[in-house]
Amino acid sequence: MPSYEQLRDLLDPAHTVLLTVECQQGVVGPDSALPELAREARSSGALGNVSRLVAAAHRAGVQVIHAVAERRPDGRGANRNARLFRAAGRLPVQQLTGTSAVRVAPPIEVAEEDLVVRRLHGLSPIHGTGVDALLRNLGCRTLVVTGVSANVAVPNAVFDAVNLGYTAVVPADAVAGVPADYTPAMIRHTLALVATVTTTDDVLGCLFPQPAGPTPLRPA
Repeated sequence: MPSYEQLRDLLDPAHTVLLTVECQQGVVGPDSALPELAREARSSGALGNVSRLVAAAHRAGVQVIHAVAERRPDGRGANRNARLFRAAGRLPVQQLTGTSAVRVAPPIEVAEEDLVVRRLHGLSPIHGTGVDALLRNLGCRTLVVTGVSANVAVPNAVFDAVNLGYTAVVPADAVAGVPADYTPAMIRHTLALVATVTTTDDVLGCLFPQPAGPTPLRPA
């Protein structure tokens, strides 16, 4: 874990962006296409922590980007070159453009100033989605990555961010995957090698530092 001072320097609101990954109703909502992942995102507290971070970002003036995965009803432009894509096409809940499945899931609140980026292909919330151009235009240097899943999309986002020159910060308790014990192992043994791993509370503390208390009086 970084020191508080190091983390606070990284999380300067002027050059920090918060990214939520696939926190959409069809993934983490009650009617998820992936019920095991949805249960884990909620029972672990990860989804609640993403919501806390988004709300704090709104108050602190930190830009929020919501990365949503969706597909057209006719499947045009969607990948079919991996087992994951073929399995997704057979699920009872489809992440179809314009449906409730691709809306950001409660309790996360989307503000007017948030950016919602939708991708029709691939595994990464960043590569080939236009997010890199948005981050550069926003003056981003630090990208806080949250959401699901620790299995695929979150690692893709972190590695892409690092490869593109951003500093990635990962609040470990705002990320979920399946099975439950996979997420901390992946973060510890993989993401921690390239990203600054921290907690939701530490990020909130950096965005809203508590004023120092009064200096205690010394006895005469």
